[in-house]
Amino acid sequence: YILVNTVDEFKGMAPKEAVQYIEGEPFIGVVPVEPGLTNVQKDDSEAKGQRIIGLNSENAEINEGLVRFDIIFYVRMPSTGGMRDGLSQIIVNVESQKDEPSGYDLLDRAVFYVSRLISSQKERDFVHTNYNDIRRVFSIWICMNLDENSMGYVHLAYDKLIGDYQCRGRLDLLNIVLIGLSNELPERDERYELHRLLGALLSKQLSVDEKLEIVGNEYNIPIESSIRRDINIMCNLSQGIREDAR
Repeated sequence: YILVNTVDEFKGMAPKEAVQYIEGEPFIGVVPVEPGLTNVQKDDSEAKGQRIIGLNSENAEINEGLVRFDIIFYVRMPSTGGMRDGLSQIIVNVESQKDEPSGYDLLDRAVFYVSRLISSQKERDFVHTNYNDIRRVFSIWICMNLDENSMGYVHLAYDKLIGDYQCRGRLDLLNIVLIGLSNELPERDERYELHRLLGALLSKQLSVDEKLEIVGNEYNIPIESSIRRDINIMCNLSQGIREDAR
């Protein structure tokens, strides 16, 4: 649902159909943001021409305490840009914020994160000076407790200041999507499809059964035991916080 509502290549596609383009298992809370640690570890395998595929091969204990990306996953799509392997690959980073940060501007942090997703590709997704092999990246931020439901898209633009010549290159490499969720769950509306789903899952007011009703009946997401368990944990945590506050 996040992909079909934020990435152009997936718009108009059924969410169930989009699942098949997600490659492998998402990296959840294991990839450091810090420069020098997001890329793969260099070892003897590279000298033999065997490059490690992945976003993090560092020891977990060494990296303990570092800032990490929340969720990162690769998405494969039929190429429209004439790439050699006939496939394009998008790296999607999903981050969540409980509210608008007060110590810094969220967009500034998003720019840093999306830049790290680009720079860390060197010697992993592209080698030497093969910059045309850089993968597109999307940094998607979900910010809760705002005054209204919103969505913004930040991307590169080329402004011709003198003459008509435009330097060759891709303006679609850096993409930031900012999704704002209000405390009020929006009514069923195609425009707010993603906001209603995320709002229901993250709501502090809805019960487990109410959340499962929306997720299962409105969005046709199979309510497996793991999803039911996770939603139960979320609701129990919210209830515990309310009781502690009282």
